[in-house]
Amino acid sequence: MESTRIDWSCSQTWKQSAKNTAWCLLGCSIGDFGTILFFQLTKIPFPVLAIMILAIINGLITSIILETLILIRQNVEFNNALKTALGMSFISMISMETTMNLTDYFLTGGAILNWWVVPLMLMVGFLTPWPYNYWRLKKYGINCH
Repeated sequence: MESTRIDWSCSQTWKQSAKNTAWCLLGCSIGDFGTILFFQLTKIPFPVLAIMILAIINGLITSIILETLILIRQNVEFNNALKTALGMSFISMISMETTMNLTDYFLTGGAILNWWVVPLMLMVGFLTPWPYNYWRLKKYGINCH
């Protein structure tokens, strides 16, 4: 049986996976925070759970768009760029979005952005998928940016 152990001490892979995770976080945050902020500012009566689900969906969409654009700028054909953005990062994006919104929910009651919760949401959103992104990059050599 072939060994499939991953070397978790490669600083270069940690740096590259951190860069990938940061791009994903930027994309997710745009849609997520934008949605929450919209409902917070407009005061449209909408259930907190519905706002948070919409925020997650919008975060996934904006992250996919951003990652696709980054890949296109690297001369990847549109169809391949979109397929890569959808395929490689989706687990990372879902885990990121879920933990960011759970952090918001547990600390504020949900769908509320303020000066102290946003940095915590970003930190949790970054740290959650980072090891997965490292593993995927190390095991498969797959880089989404």
